[in-house]
Amino acid sequence: MHIGNARTALFNWLFARANGGKFLLRIEDTDRARHSEEAVDAIIRGLQWLDLQWDGEVVSQFARADRHREVAEELLAKGKAYKCYCSPEELEIMREEAVKEGRPTAYDKRWRDRDPSEAPAGIKPVIRIKAPLTGETIIEDEVQGKVTVKNEQIDDFILLRADGNPTYMLAVVVDDHDMGVTHVMRGDDHLNNAFRQKVIIDAMDWPVPTYAHLPLIHGPDGKKFSKRHGAEGLEDYKNMGYLPEAMFNFLLKMGWNHGDDEIISREQALKLFGIKGMGKSAAKFDIAKLDHLNAHYIAQMSAEELLNKATPFFDSPLDDTAKSRITTGIKELKERSKTLVNFAHEAEIYIRQPDASSDEKALQMINDGKDILKTLLKKFESMDTFDKETVMAACKAIADMHAEGKLGKIGMPLRAALTGRTSSPGIFDVAAIIGKEETCLRIKKALS
Repeated sequence: MHIGNARTALFNWLFARANGGKFLLRIEDTDRARHSEEAVDAIIRGLQWLDLQWDGEVVSQFARADRHREVAEELLAKGKAYKCYCSPEELEIMREEAVKEGRPTAYDKRWRDRDPSEAPAGIKPVIRIKAPLTGETIIEDEVQGKVTVKNEQIDDFILLRADGNPTYMLAVVVDDHDMGVTHVMRGDDHLNNAFRQKVIIDAMDWPVPTYAHLPLIHGPDGKKFSKRHGAEGLEDYKNMGYLPEAMFNFLLKMGWNHGDDEIISREQALKLFGIKGMGKSAAKFDIAKLDHLNAHYIAQMSAEELLNKATPFFDSPLDDTAKSRITTGIKELKERSKTLVNFAHEAEIYIRQPDASSDEKALQMINDGKDILKTLLKKFESMDTFDKETVMAACKAIADMHAEGKLGKIGMPLRAALTGRTSSPGIFDVAAIIGKEETCLRIKKALS
């Protein structure tokens, strides 16, 4: 389930819920060569992660093939469709000649009015719609406005393939009608399909749904969003430590606006959402905005909820001591975290003794500051009270004696020794949170 699908689903869900309607989930799986149950499962997991609950059962388009064939036969009986006996070779020659002559490569309708008695032996026909030859087709789109296409541009497209399997173009119209779909909200790359689908709708004398074709998502470079701009799959972002609340807010803001509001909760969105708030221009995917939103929602979470969400991103289970330390230092951990992955990485310093050898700069700080660390160790071991204030006071005293009063020269090797890193939450807080015994143990390990 890629980002574009997720945003479309979100807008459909909001519109249905805001208007007392139903949000339906249909898997359009007529193309069996490309069908994947794993992909279907990913779609369902993605909707569940965003908490976009659908109404009724999930509908498989492929499972309704008999109904689609029934409608194709009905169109044939009404004289609204016809059998085409062109062989694949004929169609290829037709296409090549059109290219040479600079004409459109659409099927030339040669079987539209021919008698089936002229059919060549051994050719299984396809069933094609009889598209109108003159006039124009109009789509009153809720986002794009009034869009008109001359009917001569609409081809006699295939409804049933030679093997009897329905095409997507037929199946989607039949399913929309049978499922009672009143509004179709989808990407504007489907706008051309709307004109072809309306041919079937009109031929069956069915009501036309209201269309709202949404602008596509583009990358920062203005080109259609793809892997070169970042991960495409919704689950990729889940695995990167983004929260569903942040993704909900992020997707909502791509193509729909309510003034200058950036932070919009699910509850607010349900009250405010409307198609009229959608723009016609492409939305831009901005990972910095997603990071900002994710950081906001991380900051709003309770320590317990954040720990529960972040647990899968830790390398090992959290015992009570780890949870207690992380909870104590939660404020600064939140401030330093854009994602749950960031949070777990930052919080690791409270869980286990570090290995400074994995960070060359940290290792250099330890090597350069061994005398300082030895002095700190001796001082810390003699302290009866060990909290942020007493640790800071001890470091200041040592700085005055050994580092010309420069506290940084004391704090840097201490940070490297306690965390194995050159960047961390406030090192006096870290020392106080892990306690005197653990602090001294880590300094000894660093010195060894």
